[in-house]
Amino acid sequence: MAGDRTINTGGGNYNERIDGSYIEGNYYAARQPQSLVQAAAEIQALLKQLETSYPADTPARDMVVATEVVKRIESDPTWKQRVIGAVKEGGLAAFEKAIDNPVGAFITGAIKGWQEVKNV
Repeated sequence: MAGDRTINTGGGNYNERIDGSYIEGNYYAARQPQSLVQAAAEIQALLKQLETSYPADTPARDMVVATEVVKRIESDPTWKQRVIGAVKEGGLAAFEKAIDNPVGAFITGAIKGWQEVKNV
């Protein structure tokens, strides 16, 4: 088969120009691990809850909100281990992106610190 073909991967399109033979198959978009998505969703829910008490409209206030999130995660060892595990599985950058909040950079900084302490 010769010609152009577009494959919808669910996370964007894969475009390829076919000249000659090709192998037909199934294409899957890479997805974030479920544990990463769940941990990020829990943090997003906590951030929404904290927005009422701590308006995060400046970097200093973002740090206050992030500190509160980190304190709450640290106070629950099971949650803390789930977050660390999710980051190990899916990566720190992906986790920060999944949080989808300016406060995410501060939170991922704390998680990176937790990981470094565990590796020492």
